[in-house]
Amino acid sequence: MSLLIKNIGELFDGYKIIKNTSIYIENGKIKSIGREEKADEIIDASNKFVMPGFVDCHTHAIFSGYRAFEIEWKIEGLSYKEIAERGGGIAYTVEQTRKASKEKLKKETMERVKEMIKHGTTTAEIKSGYGLDTENEIKMLEVINEIKNNASIDIVPTFLAHAVPKDMKADDFVDVIVEEMLPEIGERKLAKFCDVFCEVGYFNVEQSRKILMEAKKYGMLPKIHADEFSCMGCSKLAAELEAASADHLLMTSEKEMELLADAGVVATLLPATPFILNEEYPDANKMLRYGIDVALATDLNPNCYVTNMQFIVQLACYKMGMKPIEALKAATINAAKALKMEKKVGSIEVGKNADILIMNVPSHLFIPYKIGVNLVEKVIKNGKVIYSQQ
Repeated sequence: MSLLIKNIGELFDGYKIIKNTSIYIENGKIKSIGREEKADEIIDASNKFVMPGFVDCHTHAIFSGYRAFEIEWKIEGLSYKEIAERGGGIAYTVEQTRKASKEKLKKETMERVKEMIKHGTTTAEIKSGYGLDTENEIKMLEVINEIKNNASIDIVPTFLAHAVPKDMKADDFVDVIVEEMLPEIGERKLAKFCDVFCEVGYFNVEQSRKILMEAKKYGMLPKIHADEFSCMGCSKLAAELEAASADHLLMTSEKEMELLADAGVVATLLPATPFILNEEYPDANKMLRYGIDVALATDLNPNCYVTNMQFIVQLACYKMGMKPIEALKAATINAAKALKMEKKVGSIEVGKNADILIMNVPSHLFIPYKIGVNLVEKVIKNGKVIYSQQ
């Protein structure tokens, strides 16, 4: 099966802009760029903007129990901690997720995945983390893997040590993670990555190191939720462990930025989270100056319900001062690097998977310019159209 996308007005290949070109695809792979070869199917891009599919490299898309009731508290100015104390936050989601059957979790998560696809996501990471006991964390990972095997896009499963149960001490829960959860997850190959919420009131640096070092024994690659509310050495730990990514990074010091750059750790920034919490945004430009590969992701979760990577690019431009090309690169090839998938997805290059978006705009500048509507005309995954507005 071959496909030709012709009359592309402007192409972003993951790195740069190419004008007036075409893409030829065979058996789901990109075979050539700029040559109009004979094909079984032809799509006329009508001089529109074409780009790689978005890679959403940080989501908590699997959960039960929406938290719309928190909105007025946020407007009142309540902090993340104060919302949790009123009965919201992670504990509420844990309660609802534990009650949910695998069938319910799968149905709700698949609905979110479909929303993501409609807005141009062709690869997505999904974390566990709302179980907080062995039974429910395994339940979540089993569902993520079922979705991975049935979804029309690439799904990457991650085990997340997210919080400490109310009835346990942190060190005791770390022992449960290390002695019960990780062996089963590792032996059954349920997760590619292990992530830890390294933060005051959650897991400290030593506890995070213990979890991530143990996960590595089972082949899981480390990731870290780092420096969201404080700077306590979590980015330093990410550099020490050569983590695939350090995520959030609102409070990261310049010294730690230097360490992340030297270690080749991707900085995954999640601008929708400070947007809904009315916090300061991470310093993307400073990270770029240090030579860090900056990625963008939605952080889709019940506290930050965003399935649209276009909105994330818009926030990155207006609230973090990233240029449109920088933001698009962060949402595609750099996000693929955060998932260790850059050799397969994230850019339009010969030999890579044909994950391509045709956008209903004439140039990349319209992605941050035209706000509040879905700009995706067609989503192509592995050379097949999986969504079309028409």
